[in-house]
Amino acid sequence: MKASELETMRKSFDTVKKRSNSIRESPSTQRLIDRVCEIKKFSIENNEELINQVSESFKRNDVDFFLAETSDDALKIIDELILEYDCNTIAKAKSNTLREINLKKHLENKGIDVVDTDLGDRILQLKKTDNRPVHPTGPASHLNISDITDIVNESLDVSVNPEPRDIMEVVRNDVLNRIKNANVGISGANAIASEEGSLVMVHNEGNISIVSLKDLHIIVAGIEKIVPTLEDAISVVKLETIFATGSYVTSYMNVISGPSKTADIEKKLLKNMYGAEKVVVILLDNGRSQATHECLYCIGCGNCVVHCPVYNAVGNEFGFNNYLGGRGVAMSKFIEDDEACYNSGLYMCTLCGLCTLNCPLAIPTNEIIENMRKFSTGVGFYPKAHGRIKDNISKNDSPY
Repeated sequence: MKASELETMRKSFDTVKKRSNSIRESPSTQRLIDRVCEIKKFSIENNEELINQVSESFKRNDVDFFLAETSDDALKIIDELILEYDCNTIAKAKSNTLREINLKKHLENKGIDVVDTDLGDRILQLKKTDNRPVHPTGPASHLNISDITDIVNESLDVSVNPEPRDIMEVVRNDVLNRIKNANVGISGANAIASEEGSLVMVHNEGNISIVSLKDLHIIVAGIEKIVPTLEDAISVVKLETIFATGSYVTSYMNVISGPSKTADIEKKLLKNMYGAEKVVVILLDNGRSQATHECLYCIGCGNCVVHCPVYNAVGNEFGFNNYLGGRGVAMSKFIEDDEACYNSGLYMCTLCGLCTLNCPLAIPTNEIIENMRKFSTGVGFYPKAHGRIKDNISKNDSPY
């Protein structure tokens, strides 16, 4: 990342810190932390049972359900689904899981225009190169107003002024124009309630509501997103909001439990009144079932990278794909392999533990990384300088 981008990112992170610090220590937040810790621990320990339960709940709600073992499996399912709808354009909401499976690149290679509807994601999409996100909920937090103005003007062939509202309106109008004829929407989910078969999505922009109104709504989420009940799911997303944005609640909280339907004419059930006629959920494993349980406690707030000294120094070079910082490094071992874990910054981490101190679920990322270093060394992935020191000690009883 450029020095100017790192500076802008740190300023953005300082704003998040100030907002969240004012409410994260409140008694209500502390009670919520305790509750969500119990929810996530129980959910991960009983994940297989919850998957079985939610599959039955989806069936009851007329939601189509697939379990994808790998990212390739998920992409194949999506390919088959959209073939039925003969779509050229897809409206997409922000989702780390969709980034994980490289959905945009996959579909764009097939000639399909995937339009990000989240403003930050759309700005990065228009940037075209060097456009990885820097925060789960503020993906473009490293770009200043001048950078964003240049990106929008060049990509959309406009002459917008460097004013936030002007930029927002130009991008919004472009997005709405591009997706007006789209009949497929794709999103992730912040939490899934297994008992009710409901998916909870939080957003401030209202874009997920638009995506969910397309004829086919595809939802891709990791298996770790499942919790027992809707009340549990709401607790998880409330805590995520507090630590991600410094607000008690987002502007919108969508709960989707099936396709759009009405029975107002002679009590005959009709689908596709205003929203989707078909809702499909794809639960993604992709190494999660083999992952360290603590890695799966993450609720995606990004507070760990906001406080991480390494991340604040080097930015999104520390992390894997769109999973940022130490937690991303840890997940890379299970999503890909030991080499990916090493290349993601396994030895960048200082093991200081600030991520754990500032994580609402106290995920011991530094301890996880320390253990992974032991395994990584055993399979030959470690800094070469360390190898030379090891060899010198073995041969000369000295590191020199």
